[in-house]
Amino acid sequence: MRHARRTFRRIARLAAVGGLICGGLMVSNAVAGEAEGREPGGADGGASASAELGASLVSRLGDARTAGTWIAADGRPVVAVTDEDAADEVRRAGARAEVMRYSMGDLRTATATLREAPRVPGTAWAVDYATNQVVVHADSSVSAADWSALSQVAEGVGGSVRMERTEGSFTTRLDGASPIFNGAGRCSAGFNVTDGRENFLLTAGHCGPVGTTWFQDEGRGGEVGTTIERSFPGDDYSLVRYGSAGGGSATGDNGRSGVVDIGGGQGVRITGVADPVVGQQVFRSGSTTGLRTGRVTALNATVNYREGAVTGLIQTTVCAEPGDSGGPLLAQGIALGVTSGGTGDCTAGGVTFFQPMTTALSALGVSLVVDDGAGDGGGERGDGGDGSQAADTPASSPATTDPDGARAVLPPVGGAATPGGPGGTTVTGIVDFKSLVPGLGIIAASLLLLMTAHWILSERAGRSRYRSQYAQSWG
Repeated sequence: MRHARRTFRRIARLAAVGGLICGGLMVSNAVAGEAEGREPGGADGGASASAELGASLVSRLGDARTAGTWIAADGRPVVAVTDEDAADEVRRAGARAEVMRYSMGDLRTATATLREAPRVPGTAWAVDYATNQVVVHADSSVSAADWSALSQVAEGVGGSVRMERTEGSFTTRLDGASPIFNGAGRCSAGFNVTDGRENFLLTAGHCGPVGTTWFQDEGRGGEVGTTIERSFPGDDYSLVRYGSAGGGSATGDNGRSGVVDIGGGQGVRITGVADPVVGQQVFRSGSTTGLRTGRVTALNATVNYREGAVTGLIQTTVCAEPGDSGGPLLAQGIALGVTSGGTGDCTAGGVTFFQPMTTALSALGVSLVVDDGAGDGGGERGDGGDGSQAADTPASSPATTDPDGARAVLPPVGGAATPGGPGGTTVTGIVDFKSLVPGLGIIAASLLLLMTAHWILSERAGRSRYRSQYAQSWG
């Protein structure tokens, strides 16, 4: 019996030590995997390489032989092609090929036909690369007559268009970051941008017309600034010039201009700007629903809001609600867009569309204010520039010089705060704790087993001492 207990204790100790080592290695590998998959500044290097490979293959083969590219769940790039020779070339390059019926030229012709048809508010469409179709969504506000008319247009195009009904309604998300108020509604701050002389705030265009004055609270306290440029509908972005209380120049007194707040006193450094790629995991934040995550499902999407049609949007599975409009969309420190609108909510889920940053920056002639890690918000700037790619063949690498959504930081009223300092924001990364769970679980189980073995050993030692004392007391 003693031999059996002794053997059990030895096995338990060995298993516990082995479990601790195994769990430690799993946690280390998970953390190392995250670090190795990101470029300096937090960019996801693996996704960037996959996106670049897919985009280069699409560019090389041309629209007549391809139909888009996306990142699969395993991180590999997938390229839709129209013939086996093109598929062989894609595979030789190291990507996965999917042979499809319709080319990108066919799909663009389908979307052009839809745009030329009478506009139906409450509808949206985008190219679904994986199914090789243009998917038209119609919300609950679309009447049976309008649905029938649009269905006839789709039938005239052919099998490259698919009609779908969706619950709820497509609306802009007026009423993410830090909230900004205009007296009639609420939006969320997006990203800080600069023309080289002064800083501006870039947010959604539907939030308010030119001349709108923005404040930091509903009582019209703490003036943020005034909208000086706007594009909506058509696009969905606007430029807010900071007022004397909240602005600050591009060269110095706004310490957090290149940091996006994600709540809880934490923030993410913004290190560049890019177009996303289909399949990429993205994050966004808004003053209503906070930090949320999802994946990009389509690019160059068109949404027919009641106010008018907006084109060239990023379509995602990230949820949003009223008040989140204008909030930042990013991925590991790279600015991707600002929240436009969508359908659904963050309880049941939904679809949200974003205005691409590269398009807005190029049209406005401004650059993104990025953080160089020095804490003064005066690092290098990124812009959409001429290097931004067409929405059908996106790249996830930063445009020009150079992660789940975040709450943007407004310039402080009456003074600057240092990231990480008192009253400031601690700059951090977004870690996927799910990848750490298996290793941490093994460590916890090993510690429990080690404690059990120690308890058994202690109990045995106590019994031995008791027998010794008993024997001595009786001579």
